[in-house]
Amino acid sequence: MGFLRRLFRSRAAVQQLPAGSLTVNRDGKVVTSTIGSGYPEGLLREIVRDVMLLFRQARDAQMPLAEFSIHFASLRITAREMRGGAVIFLSPRTVPTLPSQSDL
Repeated sequence: MGFLRRLFRSRAAVQQLPAGSLTVNRDGKVVTSTIGSGYPEGLLREIVRDVMLLFRQARDAQMPLAEFSIHFASLRITAREMRGGAVIFLSPRTVPTLPSQSDL
């Protein structure tokens, strides 16, 4: 999954992880999206491409895959196959914060 290298490569600026969902058709074109427009479109295209590739490879191996979920330390990607297209959910994982002294 090549998008991971671009998503997590070292940068001077902090970049917020995407949150929301994408619905794509069988050609990998985004039909609907709830992800903010400020997120780089190129990275979203790479995520879509890799998700569609995984579903295609599973079909070619005669092992139809209906849904998968990948959990990273800071991002969870869940995708469901839908008649050749897919719905993809991107969920950033938040780090639990410790209560401050004033909260105790």
